[in-house]
Amino acid sequence: MGSQPPSEPLWTPQSVLSTLPYPIDEHSTSPVPFFHLLERLKTTKREGWRRFDINHGESISDHMYRMSIMTMLAPPSLSSRLNLPHCMKMALVHDMAESLVGDITPVDPIKKTEKARREAAVMEYISKSLLGRVPGGMLSGNDILAVFNEYEANETLEAQFVHDVDKMELLLQMVEYERSYEIDLEEFLGVAKRIHLPEIQEWAATVLKEREDLWKTRQAQSATKESS
Repeated sequence: MGSQPPSEPLWTPQSVLSTLPYPIDEHSTSPVPFFHLLERLKTTKREGWRRFDINHGESISDHMYRMSIMTMLAPPSLSSRLNLPHCMKMALVHDMAESLVGDITPVDPIKKTEKARREAAVMEYISKSLLGRVPGGMLSGNDILAVFNEYEANETLEAQFVHDVDKMELLLQMVEYERSYEIDLEEFLGVAKRIHLPEIQEWAATVLKEREDLWKTRQAQSATKESS
């Protein structure tokens, strides 16, 4: 029998950190090393759009920024039941692990369980190695980890709201790219069906109506060109 091919080494935060041109200072009492890590969220693109040749699209932090603004505009029927500052915090934390993991999409050959393991490992690293000794502020390392775990569990109304906002932000970006690049991103429409809260379903319906009108106009323009 032939020998088994060697298995790939286990992914860890350190396996990515070791490739960075500048080392990150760990176990500091200053939040500055953490601030430097966040720069990666500004420069790492959301990968789902690259398959459509949108190579200069939104970054991970672009996505989270608009999400955080959206949480502050929750309709009254929702805002009266939500801790909105907590929701804004969750929107800004939920993809923080992608600073080292990157944006893993459903078409990538990485299982959901492995994606979850990697993200949990990064959040543990952030909370302990980067923020574990940092005093003060309204968001300690343990707080960040707790907010991330709450989002992942998706059991509280706040987490369910932020999950819906996550999907809603994608729908907005989908239509905006269809407008700008004149391409069909229909494959992302399924996200709308996975929005659960009625108030966010209403937001989604507005965007989907915008998209419907956009494509009706384009079809009419195309028909006019063909007949001329």
